[in-house]
Amino acid sequence: MAVPKPTILRRNAMLLAVLTVFGACASGPRLRPMTAHECMTRVMYFESNRSSPDGMLAVGTVVMNRLQSGLYPKSVCGVVGQKNQFAPGVLSKPMNKGRDLAAKMATRVLRGERHPSVSKAMFFHTAGMTFPYTNMHYLVEAGGNVFYEKRKNARRIGDPPFRNPASRTAQAEPRLIRIAEEPRFARPVAVSHRIAAPATHGRALAPMTVTDLIAANGN
Repeated sequence: MAVPKPTILRRNAMLLAVLTVFGACASGPRLRPMTAHECMTRVMYFESNRSSPDGMLAVGTVVMNRLQSGLYPKSVCGVVGQKNQFAPGVLSKPMNKGRDLAAKMATRVLRGERHPSVSKAMFFHTAGMTFPYTNMHYLVEAGGNVFYEKRKNARRIGDPPFRNPASRTAQAEPRLIRIAEEPRFARPVAVSHRIAAPATHGRALAPMTVTDLIAANGN
């Protein structure tokens, strides 16, 4: 028996409504907007050494500097998710070991803590790399990155990669102390108070009388 067309339409509409409800329930958590804390945790995790609180704090400081500059998006997630600014997949890739530390450091940054050496810097790149630009005023190396401000004629093309002054000092060749510089003390010589017997050159002495001794001394 043929089903009337209006009945088919009503059935399809009800089926679509059911699928929409279940689809929303299944995908709702994935479509939920991330919080500022989640976005900050992710950028610290993917952009810094995952065992370096100092490096994570530096990355978080850059994010907050951008947020407050008025030149970038007006939310933490907007700054972190801006195209071609941070690591690919920063807001989508899974996190593993190091996530808890990143979350802890994100909390500290969002509560107002900043890296003192990063100051107002809004840029960084991987440590050890060099670029043909002269406007990169380097401030500090932390967590595998170097952080810099843009200033005119801040450096020269061909300058070596930036390293913290403390790192250069720590790796300087240590002063070697030569043995000659050490005080020398002679071992005391044992002095014998015994009178040595005259050398016999391997021959036994002949017995001598008092008269022989007087004659030997010319008396």
